[in-house]
Amino acid sequence: SEIELTGLDDPHIKRDRYARVAGGPSESADFSMGVVHAPYLRTLDAFTADGYPLVLAGHTHGGQLCLPFYGAFVTNCDLDTDRVKGLSTHTAEGRTSYMHVSAGCGTNRYTPVRFACPPEASLLTLVARQ
Repeated sequence: SEIELTGLDDPHIKRDRYARVAGGPSESADFSMGVVHAPYLRTLDAFTADGYPLVLAGHTHGGQLCLPFYGAFVTNCDLDTDRVKGLSTHTAEGRTSYMHVSAGCGTNRYTPVRFACPPEASLLTLVARQ
């Protein structure tokens, strides 16, 4: 089995440089996924358009400050608050990828607390398509 992982540096500080890895997974890959620290739409669009079936990200801290029954106030990137953590899909150029954003365990220096957003470490179980 051939596994292909493609990663980017942090888009939050404009170091993602997708052009260096563009083109998508090879035809021989049995499984491929993209990995990026911050789920900015430009990187999600690029991975999805190139045919990666799964993209993993973090950075959002799950919104970090949430309101019960409402959810996150911010994402700390241009991703919508409905997809600030957990599994969702992303569509670009007629293709759809799964995306998982981990809420993580941390905070940031400007907001050193979490509210209604428990820390998490994600464990994903991947299964073959039937």
